[in-house]
Amino acid sequence: MSTPRRWALVLGASSGFGAAAARAYARDGWNIFGVHLDRRPTLPRVEALTAELRASGADVVFFNGNAAADGFRGETIQSIAAHLRTRSEDLGVVIHSLAFGTLCSLIPEGEHPGIQRKQLEMTLDVMANSLVYWVRDLTAENLLRDARVFAMTSEGSQAAWAQYGAVAAAKAALESYVRQLGRELAPHKVTVNAVMAGVTQTPALEKIPGAEHLIGKALAKNPYQRLTRPEDVASALVALSHSGTYWLNSNVIRIDGGESSCA
Repeated sequence: MSTPRRWALVLGASSGFGAAAARAYARDGWNIFGVHLDRRPTLPRVEALTAELRASGADVVFFNGNAAADGFRGETIQSIAAHLRTRSEDLGVVIHSLAFGTLCSLIPEGEHPGIQRKQLEMTLDVMANSLVYWVRDLTAENLLRDARVFAMTSEGSQAAWAQYGAVAAAKAALESYVRQLGRELAPHKVTVNAVMAGVTQTPALEKIPGAEHLIGKALAKNPYQRLTRPEDVASALVALSHSGTYWLNSNVIRIDGGESSCA
């Protein structure tokens, strides 16, 4: 009798790092729960992704909604719990890859008034606080045991880039949450780590003002003379999800081909 496939939950599954992770885990023998927020124009892309994942042999269940909304999160977790318990399967990985926030200056510039309270709080809530709420609620449902949690951060958590202040603060908070969650979830045999990719061509990067400068700087620094690809990160995440990595906890792990080590 074959061993049941474990499940990976990908928050932000329809594009960028999330989609690449879903593909890599499906190829490695995992089933996929995906959470995404897509309107009608981009739903064909999601449908193509789910078909691709199923072609890899994975069972796939996607949920379309706002991952930062309490009601949607609660309903989705209840659906996940019912699905797993019916099949006597478990959740082995959670990937937090939500990239939705406000890119603008904190201080007024010219005619721009600077960031507003709702924009700042929304950015922190989606890109940082939501990690805590999802992990907390999954744990309350007894769904996280002997599992791995990964949260996507960026070098911007340690730098000051134009119009990136709110996102930088969210990423710094995310890394702090990772350390705290790693401590609190250790008794459940759950590790929590942040992943800092190198500069990667994703939809999120394209929205950052001055992205061309970041790309040029990364190409000049990276020993491989190319940008990081979502697939580079996804492959590493799969490797980090295997049983031998249980002692790796509460870290910020750089997956960048050595880009960050080069001046």
